[in-house]
Formats: sequence, C-alpha cells, structure tokens
Amino acid sequence: MKILPRKCRDYLIVKDYCFTEVVEDDSAAVIIDHWVLPSGKYDAEQVSLLLLLPNGYPDAAPDMFYLHPWIKIRGSSNWPEAADIYHSFLDTDWQRWSRHWHDWRPGVDGIHTWLLKIKSALENTQ
Repeated sequence: MKILPRKCRDYLIVKDYCFTEVVEDDSAAVIIDHWVLPSGKYDAEQVSLLLLLPNGYPDAAPDMFYLHPWIKIRGSSNWPEAADIYHSFLDTDWQRWSRHWHDWRPGVDGIHTWLLKIKSALENTQ
C-alpha cells in the first residue's frame, strides 16, 4: 500500500530506510524500523519509529512521533521529557513523544524535514 507522497517515499528509499506504509482504522502511518538513536544517550541503540500522517500531509504539519520499544535516559529511570504517554497502534503500545512543529512550511517540508526535526528532538531531549 502506498500512502506517502512520491517525493517522501523516494526519499526514504534513497536513504535506504527500512519502512512500511500502513493504515489502521482511519489513521495512515509510516513505520521506520531500525531507527538509530543518538549514541550513549538512551537505554537502547535503535527502535521502531511511528509517524502518523495527518490528513492533508505533507501540506498539513505532523504532530508528535512514537517509538517502540519505550526508551529512558541512559543511567536513570527517567522517561525523556514529554515522552511518558502511550499510544496504541497496530496492537502495540508506542511511546508518544509530544513534539509540535509550528514552523512547518506547506509545499516545502516533508518526510526529510520531519526526520531532521525528530533527530534533533532525540539529541536535545533531557
């Protein structure tokens, strides 16, 4: 099933991401497996990354992202800031990372900028 705009799908293919496009009920999503986390920051090295596509994507701004398995800050029992709520999708409880990007540029931004924002959020979270 193809739900991503061609430009976004082509980006993921060229970058050699292992991804799946899925729909559950009325929610379209992309799952990227083997997403590498910043080295030494979390209690895991890689996770699966869930991206829920809002209606109207890529012109509509994405909101939040989700990880499985859940991760904590390395060397502590703390969840990362604003990442302690679960979201059920495809019979899996995903760790919701509440991040909101109000600088989304319709017609310009897409999966390439969304993933850059996620990488930055993961690197800079306390």
